[in-house]
Amino acid sequence: MGEKPLLDRVALIGLGLIGSSIAHAARRKSAAGHIAGYTHRAETRERARKVGFADSLHASLADAVRDADLVILCTPVGVYGEIAKEAAPHLRPGAILSDVGSVKTAVVRDVGPQVPEGVHFIPAHPIAGTEQSGPEAGFAELFEGRWCILTPPPGTEPAAIERLGDFWKRLGSAIDVMDPRHHDLVLAITSHVPHLIAYNIVGTAADLETVTQGEVIKYSAGGFRDFTRIAASDPTMWRDVFLNNREAVLEMLGRFNEDLSALQRAIRWGDGEALFNLFTRTRDIRRGIVEAGQDTAAPNFGRAKKD
Repeated sequence: MGEKPLLDRVALIGLGLIGSSIAHAARRKSAAGHIAGYTHRAETRERARKVGFADSLHASLADAVRDADLVILCTPVGVYGEIAKEAAPHLRPGAILSDVGSVKTAVVRDVGPQVPEGVHFIPAHPIAGTEQSGPEAGFAELFEGRWCILTPPPGTEPAAIERLGDFWKRLGSAIDVMDPRHHDLVLAITSHVPHLIAYNIVGTAADLETVTQGEVIKYSAGGFRDFTRIAASDPTMWRDVFLNNREAVLEMLGRFNEDLSALQRAIRWGDGEALFNLFTRTRDIRRGIVEAGQDTAAPNFGRAKKD
């Protein structure tokens, strides 16, 4: 493309769906001159080498982050603090340390104390993903037309926030800035609780004694198929999400259970008006999502790119 890279060196710590997708997108969009990848698993490094999305792959965390302008944690959030502590002595002054986790308050709590003076710590959350995982799952279009939320701590240099925002914009994302706690509340209802419900309903179907597992699979309607897609997401990642966003998830689950009880009463007492009103309101939400262009999981939400 001939476009000057935004950053000379970007280090990706973790080479699953998000890490590999960042690498693909950064290479295609000239967002990084050199892409360094780290994972402690030799087998994963070999798989990443075969895919070829990184310029260098490292078994040493220190070697991966050394001289990097931007270091992005792409592992499950439960190990962020441990990784940050190990990487800290090797981060260069002026570097940005960020992440891709869907929980932010816990990231500030676990990573923030490990960040050395002179390094800019800016948590981030690209709201993008599929149920696939591993280095082969990544693709450059994953972030096209998506939101990336930045949650910089108070006092973060505006220039560093702008630089990280420019990186994500180059990858195709729109940027929003949010308080970490507010982010966790928003994501609890838009992502975390829906995943919990999906895991639960698929588990319930698997445990039914009056319906065989073969029938569940054979006669799956669209709604159940959507639940199974969500419930196929990476179990380690989602375990850590729920453990690290428990307050917001429990708050939203409480509200959900109250509303579910009201719905149960409406069905029991034949309150068709209550059911109709609820279904009308929820259809309006769906229409709003479609109008906002957020309605499919396909790259760029399934839309053809405009010339």
